[in-house]
Amino acid sequence: MARREIIPYDPRLKALAHSLRKNMTLSEVLLWNELKQKKMLGFDFDRQKPLDSYIVDFYCKELRLAIEIDGSSHDHVEVLRADGSRQQKLESYGVRFLRFHDLEVKRDMQNVLRAIEGWILENR
Repeated sequence: MARREIIPYDPRLKALAHSLRKNMTLSEVLLWNELKQKKMLGFDFDRQKPLDSYIVDFYCKELRLAIEIDGSSHDHVEVLRADGSRQQKLESYGVRFLRFHDLEVKRDMQNVLRAIEGWILENR
């Protein structure tokens, strides 16, 4: 198996990531329950993972896949621009993204899981 390049991160983000793990949103908790312990096709996901100068909601190093849950705060133009810049920077490291809306996770978990599984099967 080819060795994967390690994505650097700002060590000052470790404390914030730890705090975010302790204070996850309901949607993050619900999705984490489906991703943890390699439940998703045997792949290992981390939650609130520092990458470069950012923190992504969920990350699978083997797939270089970040999963983001966007709540209503992401509906604002400034936040959308920041999300785009952040995603573009992380994509320069080879990270790929799946995004789901907070309500989608709460109301339609089965389709969220199907979308993640489909992406993995298509891209691994």
